[in-house]
Amino acid sequence: MPASRSSALEKARTLAADALIFDLEDAVSLDAKETARRQAIDACASGAYGRRELIVRANGLDTPWGYADVAAVARSGADAVLIPKVESDVVIRQVSDILDRNGAPAGMRIWVMLETPLGLLRAESIAAAGGRLEALVMGTSDLAKDLHATHTRERFPFITGLGLCLLAARAYGLTALDGVHLDLGDAEGFEYACRHGLELGFDGKTLIHPSQIETCNRVFAPSEEEIAWSRRIIEAHAAAEATGTGVVLVDGRLIENLHVENARRIVALAEAIADSA
Repeated sequence: MPASRSSALEKARTLAADALIFDLEDAVSLDAKETARRQAIDACASGAYGRRELIVRANGLDTPWGYADVAAVARSGADAVLIPKVESDVVIRQVSDILDRNGAPAGMRIWVMLETPLGLLRAESIAAAGGRLEALVMGTSDLAKDLHATHTRERFPFITGLGLCLLAARAYGLTALDGVHLDLGDAEGFEYACRHGLELGFDGKTLIHPSQIETCNRVFAPSEEEIAWSRRIIEAHAAAEATGTGVVLVDGRLIENLHVENARRIVALAEAIADSA
């Protein structure tokens, strides 16, 4: 949400979102950059957003505002700074250095947007930067512009980029967030896009309007059936280990360690959601 709009920052206190991104970049006009930065920093320091993660999207370091944005976020109490249009691991080191020199706590993280062809071709080296890096965020709107691609329901033009982002995130243990859905009037298409992102393996989706939150939360949260099935897998595997049984079957399905690992992930996610309610 644009940090230049105080009404949006106020509204955000009531939203059922896991994370809030206060934007200083594309959603803010040139003459409102300083105001947006000040309001975002004040919001992060206010303690008024409960357990929601707070992220500030800075302007790029190659702009007149980028350095000051990152330096201000370092002392703001935000959970992370989001850097747009990242195309090199060098940027991660530069941002980390700015955070360190401006007193950022050790727990402050860096999120990066992959939204250009070069950025996605370098996704692996960017993800390997380590340190404060925590999340890769797809920027499909800018990517569409650079690819001369069309936004379609099936998102075929973005499959390669989405896959590169996911491969890099999973290889280096990072969070992967899908891009936005721009057509606010297309509720059915938005739910389809959420399910598509879930099926690909994304951890969540970035949103542009509060009306999208309920659908996104519902789609990306494990269903009651998934949770129950996962608990059965975990219990059956534990019982087999206790008795020294070599083969584990649940409803006639062979259960291996990979299924148990995924079941534990689903149960942990469900418990985290329940704990934050």
